[in-house]
Amino acid sequence: MHGRTAPAGGPAHGRAALVRGPERRRAVVAMKPDNTPNTLGFLGVSEPEEQLYRALLRDREDTGGHDPAVVTRVLELGIAVRTPAGGLRPLSPKRTVERLIEHQVGQFQDELQESVRSAGVVEHLSTTGASGDASGPDGPAVQQIEGLEAVRSAIDEVTFFARTENLTTNPVGVLTPESIEISRPIDLRILRRGVRMRTLMASACLQDETTLVYLRELVARGAEIRISPHPIERMIICDRAVALTPIDPQNTARGALLTREPGLVSTVVSLFERMWAASQELPEEALPSLTEVERQILQTLYLVDKDETGARQLNMALRTYRKYVARLMARLDADNRFQAALRARERGWI
Repeated sequence: MHGRTAPAGGPAHGRAALVRGPERRRAVVAMKPDNTPNTLGFLGVSEPEEQLYRALLRDREDTGGHDPAVVTRVLELGIAVRTPAGGLRPLSPKRTVERLIEHQVGQFQDELQESVRSAGVVEHLSTTGASGDASGPDGPAVQQIEGLEAVRSAIDEVTFFARTENLTTNPVGVLTPESIEISRPIDLRILRRGVRMRTLMASACLQDETTLVYLRELVARGAEIRISPHPIERMIICDRAVALTPIDPQNTARGALLTREPGLVSTVVSLFERMWAASQELPEEALPSLTEVERQILQTLYLVDKDETGARQLNMALRTYRKYVARLMARLDADNRFQAALRARERGWI
């Protein structure tokens, strides 16, 4: 929580491959919405998908009769949700555009990362300098990395190029808000690429709400997390090909050992698997005691942009509605309404 081989065509082939990402971005920027039926086309929405979304905006309690493939895609894009009655309800236009932009940016980032890997950019650049980098495939089989910042850089490097599996442990078990802020982009990048993530935590995490919220966020996105009742060793393993372990387990700020030597990596993997087998699944979060009104308000936070709209939909005074929202945000430890809606959905409250 937080090698590489160049293609047969060499760096020149890689540079050609890299053109696809920027060209795609420029094409997206150039395609401005106009009065054509497919206004959202430049955001990855087909004409049939946009027609369905517009129909839902006109009739917010739509109950069906649409092409199943189009419905599935609209739900995958996150621009509409299922209602308890089985129908479809659209997100607001503002929330829809935000969601689509986020989706496009994620795809573009994935394309760039894949282009960098396939083109062997890092390897090609590493041959230019005399020293290379700590995580390069042509470096020593075992290397000592000193200092916390150097270790973080090495972690970011090896996880960036992980293709199949990322194994980590946390012997302390408690994550500070600062460490979560550093780990989140790395963890989400790994999960978004479909890399299997397995994380083993010390049992102290069960007593820390901040850590539990983050761990459950990762589980909701596909991570596998277990809790160890026994002491565990700190390690990070990527693709069972490279491992990072601390120089001094009692003082991780001193640095780490990075190894690509197959025998040593295999030993570290075996230790991880033994600790994993002796651990327990992360307990599921108990559903909160929500009133029906609170559940409805959380649903409106997810679907509408303004308090006035939500209060009107629930036939509630605006001041009363805002009091409910403030209490729910406090329970969810959310900084804003949008974050509260996402956390409620991730926890299964709505």
